Amino acid sequence: MTAPPDVAARDASVIERSWHEPERFGAIFDAYFTEIHRYVARRLDTHVADDLAAETFHIAFRRRRSYDLTRENARPWLYGIATNLIGRHRRDEMRRFRALGRLPADGGPEDDQDRIATRVSAQQEVRGPLAQAVAALPAKQRDVLLLVVLGELTYDEVAQALDLPYGTVCSRFNRARKKLREALGGTNPLTAEELAR
Repeated sequence: MTAPPDVAARDASVIERSWHEPERFGAIFDAYFTEIHRYVARRLDTHVADDLAAETFHIAFRRRRSYDLTRENARPWLYGIATNLIGRHRRDEMRRFRALGRLPADGGPEDDQDRIATRVSAQQEVRGPLAQAVAALPAKQRDVLLLVVLGELTYDEVAQALDLPYGTVCSRFNRARKKLREALGGTNPLTAEELAR
């Protein structure tokens, strides 16, 4: 889910105007808060997401003067801040994925973790092993994978979000995909949409 093109195209100008009119930054908050909150909730949980999503926008507001105005769309910048904040909660994220990995493949309540399995998995029966495999990924590969799959960012947006070269994003994503496939006995865990990126 992304902001409408007319909103994304004006992000840089809104941020620049907020330097002198701070209340203008509210347009960035309104355009992206729900999306950032949903991303954090999927990686950690809803209770933590409330605080981290708010903190993401607080940090963005404080750093708005350092925003690269050549980047019209603020979405990758916000995902980068959120991902850095999630990094402080790695143990919580690992526990969440490991707990999901222990759930039976066909049971458990419908929640955001089921959505992860649905989005990433080509087959429902790999849900537990998939969560375990995601938990076992190195943090840098997991960040790239989850920004693409959960955040629905393009490789270029992930590169902006994490301040990485495009090629590094591609290689981390491919290594993560390969490790997931190996952990799942050769089953491709990603949908055709993710593979086409």
